[in-house]
Amino acid sequence: MPEPRRAHVSDHGTIVECVQEWWGDSRTPAQARELSLLLPKLFLQFFSSTSLVLEDETGIRAFLVGFHAPDNATEAYIHFVGVDPDLRGQGTARRLYTTFFQRAAEAGRTEVRAVTSPGNTGSIAFHRAMGFTLETGDRVADGLPLHSGYDGPGQDRVCFHRKLTR
Repeated sequence: MPEPRRAHVSDHGTIVECVQEWWGDSRTPAQARELSLLLPKLFLQFFSSTSLVLEDETGIRAFLVGFHAPDNATEAYIHFVGVDPDLRGQGTARRLYTTFFQRAAEAGRTEVRAVTSPGNTGSIAFHRAMGFTLETGDRVADGLPLHSGYDGPGQDRVCFHRKLTR
């Protein structure tokens, strides 16, 4: 498969369709649509240069939406990653993260942050395997440090941090 490329605003519709299709096996159609709402077009309008798409002759197979923090020169943030279920477990997400880390470091960023829900055990395990540490929260549940109400009332999150090296 070719190297990940920079995302384009024109990828937005396809990425939304991918989220709704790829998560359709673990969610209802309504839940998959709701998940896709985490990816409004503005992410690709304003952060396409730091977001990645992996595609082959069949189309988009994986993507990473991330950005360099506009309020400081040290941090980057990974907002959303999707991998075609047929490619999961083959290092595709690792490849996207590694490319994002490399480009962020080249741009002078020294740390990356990410967030997930406490029930997303696969995401938590993946981030730990990628060298992220879990940030101390305001409480602990099931052994995880949680940030209560991070995304609003009742929307607790697990927050990750990873130092980058050049």
